[in-house]
Amino acid sequence: MGEGKLIILSAPSGSGKTTLMKHLLTQRPGLAFSVSATSRSKRAGEVHGVDYFFLDVSEFKEKTRQGDFLEWEEVYPDVFYGTLKSEVDKLIANGKQVVFDVDVVGGLNIKKHYGAKALAIFIRTPSLEILTQRLLARGTDGKESLQKRLDKAAWEMTFAPRFDLIIENDELEKAKVKLLDEVDLFIQGG
Repeated sequence: MGEGKLIILSAPSGSGKTTLMKHLLTQRPGLAFSVSATSRSKRAGEVHGVDYFFLDVSEFKEKTRQGDFLEWEEVYPDVFYGTLKSEVDKLIANGKQVVFDVDVVGGLNIKKHYGAKALAIFIRTPSLEILTQRLLARGTDGKESLQKRLDKAAWEMTFAPRFDLIIENDELEKAKVKLLDEVDLFIQGG
């Protein structure tokens, strides 16, 4: 029951999407994470093939030309993210439900590709002010980079209505419960 279903989590940077995704995977060990590819630099503690497939820009561009991606996007100049078809196909072939942690445009593209087999969830913060506080607290961005993220977040929030479901991440514990409930319903729904 529910084999080969896909759970797509998308959100602006700093919305808590990755925290929620990690919680989902620890609570539902039958789910498999789709590791994305990126051309961005590795952050401290990240592992190739676990957090991302780290490719240089020319490798990434070559894979896009070859049609190796289910979806991809140039998120910032020469910073690409994408989902390798081969990875998703492998997980589905093994009877797994696949979880995606992808940007908003990528999430909608995956939903379009898989239709009713996919549940597209948008994780939203209550406001841009709260998002700003979260990104500042994270401390990974300089002033210019932070402004770029905020501008992009404002644009990404306009896509929320196109998702199957919006989960407000105002209180993390409530958002975790809501996410688990919705995913369980979707998977059990046949």
